[in-house]
Amino acid sequence: MQTHARAPVSRRRFLALGGTAAATAALGGCALPVSGSVGGPGETVTLMTKADDISTDLLAQAHKELGIRINTVRYDITKLIAMMTSGNPPDLVRGVGAVDTPYLAARGVAENLDPYFAGSGVLKADDLDPVNDLWRYDGRTQGKGPRYGMAKDFSQDSMYWYDTALFDRAGVAPPPETEPVTFEEWLDKAKRLTRTSKGQTTVFGGSYNGLGASTLLSGLTASAGGSLFSADFSRVDFTAPEARKALDWYIELCRARVGPSLIQPDPNGWDGPTYQARRMAMSNSGYWLGGLINTDKKLAAVSRLAPAPVFAGGPRISSCQGATGMWMPRKARNKDAAWRVFEWFFGEAPAKARASGGWGIPTLKSLRTLMPHQESYQQDVLKVQQAELEHFSVISFTPYARTDALDALFNQAAPAAMRGEMSVDTLARRLNSTMNEQLNRGKEQVG
Repeated sequence: MQTHARAPVSRRRFLALGGTAAATAALGGCALPVSGSVGGPGETVTLMTKADDISTDLLAQAHKELGIRINTVRYDITKLIAMMTSGNPPDLVRGVGAVDTPYLAARGVAENLDPYFAGSGVLKADDLDPVNDLWRYDGRTQGKGPRYGMAKDFSQDSMYWYDTALFDRAGVAPPPETEPVTFEEWLDKAKRLTRTSKGQTTVFGGSYNGLGASTLLSGLTASAGGSLFSADFSRVDFTAPEARKALDWYIELCRARVGPSLIQPDPNGWDGPTYQARRMAMSNSGYWLGGLINTDKKLAAVSRLAPAPVFAGGPRISSCQGATGMWMPRKARNKDAAWRVFEWFFGEAPAKARASGGWGIPTLKSLRTLMPHQESYQQDVLKVQQAELEHFSVISFTPYARTDALDALFNQAAPAAMRGEMSVDTLARRLNSTMNEQLNRGKEQVG
């Protein structure tokens, strides 16, 4: 396989970022050299982010502490393409390391940040949590090679929170503190915890949807001992034994109607409010949900975090499906000032505030002491989380398709199987056909 991470950018490959998005100018040339200087007062940096990534208070704080003004642009893939192809890219862009890194690096649009990390007194290599390896890609393997970004915080997203009061009310034994249950045991508990009244679900026994179908099923397949993707990441095979085991379990979960799914959506749109309302017994939202749980002391006192489940006979894997952070476009105009903002956001005041709030595990190991630990129940959560860190591993994603494109194909095909109107065999073949067609187009675009 060609090492795409260092291949020159072509207009065709770059436009593949947005699929059908149009642009009028080519993006070419090599990365700009790294300057030895540091961004200074009076400079302006443009960030493309989502509304909840950086508050107006933080923008003011950055200007006060760094002397650098930050302009924000709402994250939008079509707008990003237009800005980059017109030669006026943002200086830093929001990204999801677990799925974006191979895609961006293969198309040559992200800056290799290794020289910046090497010269940083704030973000030191030996202090970086292994989750940041999701932002590395050597042209073949995610987790190796140059760094293209960094995560702001993270969770091991197959870990799940559970409400001990709802377990007690249903007479269901809670899971072991640091030993994983099997996926079959997890689903059995979810069925026993589910409560209905007059045909309506009043308590979901368990939610297990992850951050998206493709990353969820990739992780489940790895837990079964296989890989959803072929060795060169150009194909999926849902008929392979491990992928089929993962798909079987997830479709059975949805058919059981023990939690939110495509055929039984949560009116709140995500697990947080439902769990907070004591209408969800288990939620695989990872440590990150603790930031919400900690705002309600009564809820926090009965909430516990549990290890990621395993398949019987499979490896113990506890991955991160997100690693949301930022990357720097190769054609960014103000890289030194952008890097100073990058250091500040990921290693200084904002990073410390995120760590102490419980909104994710800090991605610098030196900040772990700031994680909430004052209350006894917080200490219980930390004990479980610290033990689980030993089982973290990078699950590589394909460079040939955006995760939202693969998720859309799954979301279109899967409901019929979830309702029992289609066999899992048929669903597996259909997913192979549609997803591999998408991956083939991506491979042609990368070249």
